[in-house]
Amino acid sequence: MNMIRLGLAALVLFAHSFYLAGAGEGPHVRGENLGGWAVAGFFALSGFLITGSRFTNGLGEYLVHRVARIYPAFLVCLVVTVAAFAPLGYVHQNGTLAGYWTTETTPLRFVFSNLFLEMKNYDVAFTPAVVPFAGSWNGSLWSLYYEFLCYLVIAAIGGIAWVRRSPLPLALAFAVSVIVYANMPAITPLLADTNFALLAKLLPFFLGGAVIQAVSKWIGLHWAAGIGSIFGAVFCVVLVPTWGGQLAAPLIAYGLLWVSSVLPSPRLIRVHDVSYGFYIYAWPVQQLLALYGVHNRGMAVYILSSGAGTLVLALASWLLVERPVMRAVRRRRQTSPVPAAVGGAAPATGAGDQSQAAGPQAQPESEAAAVSKA
Repeated sequence: MNMIRLGLAALVLFAHSFYLAGAGEGPHVRGENLGGWAVAGFFALSGFLITGSRFTNGLGEYLVHRVARIYPAFLVCLVVTVAAFAPLGYVHQNGTLAGYWTTETTPLRFVFSNLFLEMKNYDVAFTPAVVPFAGSWNGSLWSLYYEFLCYLVIAAIGGIAWVRRSPLPLALAFAVSVIVYANMPAITPLLADTNFALLAKLLPFFLGGAVIQAVSKWIGLHWAAGIGSIFGAVFCVVLVPTWGGQLAAPLIAYGLLWVSSVLPSPRLIRVHDVSYGFYIYAWPVQQLLALYGVHNRGMAVYILSSGAGTLVLALASWLLVERPVMRAVRRRRQTSPVPAAVGGAAPATGAGDQSQAAGPQAQPESEAAAVSKA
């Protein structure tokens, strides 16, 4: 799935390029930009994989895996922002670094206020200010908070034995999530909470992937079902206003899984999962290039140069942060005694749990491939 997820991350970069270059909103489908649909795809695939991890791990081990996979690279990204991107922006705007650490919205405030995944501040020392889309060094990180909330939802309901034995509870949870989002116009005046609104928008995609995981041992992957899922998802999105994408979430998940099973992928991408790093570093790279006027040389130059720069940082994130952390988690698991299965659940089989998380037919290609899915 590395190739699919990297493609989704690249689609986010492409969609954001229009905003960050001041070239309008770019292509939209049913009121959502292409980046929004890519995030939906991420959540659908994540729901499939993470539910498999929950079903094959105890709660503590599951949470260790989830924190280790998402948080260290996020924290390093915050530090890189205040240590590299924002200083370059500050010097470009002010001609000096004097006052950088003490200007309101200070670098330390940026790191501390965003420390727990929920993005509360996006600028650093009033930078970036001289770009078409001012005031944000990383507008992509907001989704990680809701991703982790989805992890917690599965952590809670995945501990119930009935949920592990039957796909019905997850199907019901998915249906409820779609109904809630479909009725958001009535709920919003009563609740008026942005966090709830965004979670309600994204949770159906995650639970759609969870449903596919729950039924995967019966349905497998078949070309006819894969193609049918893609057409069915398009049908829902086109014919059902506002919440058609949420309704189509299981179809989106299955379609992406099927495409990932037939799409050729270079071995380097199969072994090195740079999709997460690509997602979290694309926006600051694009902002820095816009700060120096690269967007004025044409959208093609801007997008390609942004992609190249982001890929370098994504690879560094994978090699220096993500993979070492997950290897440490795997070593910790391998040196710990394996507890007996509880409540009919299978014991954990490693930090990645790749063979279970990706369905009954999937097998890890290497240690790095298993780490990448953890």
